[in-house]
Amino acid sequence: MSTLPVIAAVDGSDHSMRALEWALDAARRRSAPLRVVHVRQYAHWAQPEVLAAGPPDPQDDPVLDRVRADLEGLGGLPDTEYVGLEGAPGAVLPEQSASAQLLVLGSRGRGGFASLLLGSNGIAAARDAECPVVVVPRPGREVQGGTGAGPGSRVVVGLKVDGPDEATLEFAFAEAARRGARLQAVAAYPWPAQPWMTPGELPPPIIDQDVIEDETRILAEGFLAPYRERHPDVPVEPVPAAGDAAGHLVAASPGADLVVVGRHRRHLLAPARMLGSVTHAVLLHAASPVAVVPPAPPQD
Repeated sequence: MSTLPVIAAVDGSDHSMRALEWALDAARRRSAPLRVVHVRQYAHWAQPEVLAAGPPDPQDDPVLDRVRADLEGLGGLPDTEYVGLEGAPGAVLPEQSASAQLLVLGSRGRGGFASLLLGSNGIAAARDAECPVVVVPRPGREVQGGTGAGPGSRVVVGLKVDGPDEATLEFAFAEAARRGARLQAVAAYPWPAQPWMTPGELPPPIIDQDVIEDETRILAEGFLAPYRERHPDVPVEPVPAAGDAAGHLVAASPGADLVVVGRHRRHLLAPARMLGSVTHAVLLHAASPVAVVPPAPPQD
């Protein structure tokens, strides 16, 4: 069975060229082919003189020509194909993801507002793709209160102790193993606790935060145990964290190789694909590349 490719979405912008570099490294680590995709937005609302000339020749693609020239001089290049497509990138890229193991794109492309940190194409791809999506941010993104975590390769993953996502954890462990990195599993718990009280009810006993943190750590260790067994060479650090999960993941992102988050699983009350507020906030603000992992398909 052939190995699925890593897709790098390019549009000629500096953002997409950084994403190409990340995708090339990912393809090498996976011994996978690289597929470079450029989606041209040739649409019916184009200028009249453009419409009169007809759609561009699919073989005439300056963006892919530039990428091909840039990559030709590199050694150790994986099998690489160059694909020019037409349409809306936010729709075409998720379609391409069905035949890929990873889709990589920049946080902004051409035509976006520089003040926005994540473009609509990145949001659509992260929300709709069939495979994990990595969004590579612009360099120098500042994170207030960033904690970092010392030298060495590091992968950060968000762990929901009330419902951990298996696909997200497996992706994070596998990525840490490929990189020889340690894994930080950030397990957020709500704090301060807000107990509900009815009128006349006696107030509950004071909740000890240390107890909640210890319980959270124990739960995290239990969920991580089977992944430790499958990836014994990956050092793992559970990190119980009080309060906002997104804030802790963003704070841990400076210096990290990757932050890994899951995508909401569809259910009866929310049948559409959704990113979730934590994932959306991490994509907007993290200083490192962010991987958004779709949930595993339900078992029959």
